[in-house]
Amino acid sequence: MRTRNFVIEEMDIKLKTNFIGTNFIFYDEVDSTNEQLLKDTSISNHGTVLFADNQVKGRGRLDREWISDKHNSLTFSILLTENLSANNINLINLAASVAVAQSLENLYQLDVRLKWPNDVLIKTRKVCGILVESVSKGDTVERLVIGIGVNVNQPIFEGKFNVPPTSIRKEAGKVSSRERLIAEILNEFERILKKIRKDPDSVLNSWRSRCKMIGERIKVVDGETATYGIFEDIDDKGFLLLNDRDGVKKIFNGDVTLR
Repeated sequence: MRTRNFVIEEMDIKLKTNFIGTNFIFYDEVDSTNEQLLKDTSISNHGTVLFADNQVKGRGRLDREWISDKHNSLTFSILLTENLSANNINLINLAASVAVAQSLENLYQLDVRLKWPNDVLIKTRKVCGILVESVSKGDTVERLVIGIGVNVNQPIFEGKFNVPPTSIRKEAGKVSSRERLIAEILNEFERILKKIRKDPDSVLNSWRSRCKMIGERIKVVDGETATYGIFEDIDDKGFLLLNDRDGVKKIFNGDVTLR
């Protein structure tokens, strides 16, 4: 199979959702799928997915550049406008990570691991990044956008990276269908999203089971500050619990590495 343009009809055949992705917006090229959904308030349908075959100014956490490769990547964002609160934003972030991990396991039987707060790895190499952003008015979250970038068919990666990258093609040894993968991710995300309200512990436990850093000595870097300790667990909102000399503290942001 050669890499090629994205075919929406091939995705539709595999999509089994009730609301996630039923409104699907396709761009041949866009600066950032997250930015497009955040700024275009005319797009308001809960569950809308905005997909770009080529994203030229993608970004990850801390405004880091996310480099995608036309025809070889999945770059898309999901808009949520219902049942939102500041308390469940981080759970939704974890749910997206679990959805991607479960999809890669379902389709390719790969050794998928999750790195707090939002990286998806195959063994120790990064295959997917997730960026969750919101628009609020007062205490009300009006729009939540989950940006997902997956390295699907890239044969090589050039440059320097904080975490070594990989692609499904490199790990599975073959070119993969982007249409089938995005449908699987959207199917899984809707299924897991429903659990956040009914059974949030199951989402947390699915994430924990794929994180190999829990119980290990780690370094957390947030800006200019570095903190060291044992990765004790995540709490009921998905925030990292770090056990250092002063006891257990809650970590809301940061880059995590093994010491």
